[in-house]
Amino acid sequence: MRRMEPISLETAIASFTARWSPRIVTTVNDYDVRVAKVEGEHVWHVHDHTDEFFLVLTGELHIGLREPAGERTVVLPRGSVFTVPRGTEHKPYARVPTEILLFEPTGTLTVGDRHEDVPRHVDATTGHTLT
Repeated sequence: MRRMEPISLETAIASFTARWSPRIVTTVNDYDVRVAKVEGEHVWHVHDHTDEFFLVLTGELHIGLREPAGERTVVLPRGSVFTVPRGTEHKPYARVPTEILLFEPTGTLTVGDRHEDVPRHVDATTGHTLT
């Protein structure tokens, strides 16, 4: 879905209220540019074949990582970016309402290729079309 007009991220984010339910703003080559509102915990999951890029637009995002050296958490304040390498088990969470932008290959499931049980507040989706 490529739009031929400028897209206001502020307007895009204001168009929905659901948490952990990303909207596809546009595409770049074979990647979706998604925005999401997040608060609370996501789910531990792994993307086996792709990295996952996060940009924090508002709020603060925490990402728990399970790496060979052990478990750690990265904290992303507003304006920060972070890429979770493919194959790394991770769990995003936000203590305050937070808005994020993600780059993921089109068709990538929000809960990855392997994951824990998905709680009701997490939308296991490949992204929803922005309306």
